[in-house]
Amino acid sequence: IDVVLFGAGHVGRALVQILATLPCRVIWVDARESEFPADVPDNVTVVATDMPEDEVAAAPRDAYFLVMTHSHPLDQMLAEAILRRGEFAYFGLIGSMSKRRQFERRMAQRGIAEASFNRMTCPIGVAGITGKEPSTIALAVAAQLLQVKEAHAASRPAEWEKQG
Repeated sequence: IDVVLFGAGHVGRALVQILATLPCRVIWVDARESEFPADVPDNVTVVATDMPEDEVAAAPRDAYFLVMTHSHPLDQMLAEAILRRGEFAYFGLIGSMSKRRQFERRMAQRGIAEASFNRMTCPIGVAGITGKEPSTIALAVAAQLLQVKEAHAASRPAEWEKQG
């Protein structure tokens, strides 16, 4: 699968370490070049850019988007770009239910169809894991990505067999 991860903070770094062990390709995006570690796993491509929304448009067709930046306004801009794009396998946004509701109100005011909010997962991670440590959040998010991948594979088995 193709994962586009926005944010090189603590949770993003922990998640990249887990994704390094899984059969996926990761495009890791942040404006803060200094936040990226010197060495990244072979399946990770670092993109240091002041225009992260360009990576939304450039992402593969069935990308898995994860938004966990250091900035609420940036998270919202990326959420809008992803929902406007519409073509993705998964979109997860780190945050609480109150953050989700706040973003939904703002995006509705900006013309994002309310029906598209159902495609946004926020809070992210498998249910029942409540720890706040970056590694715990990263494990819960990686598990959720695997659940989504398995659900997609069940609905389109021939396509997933070709991809491995």
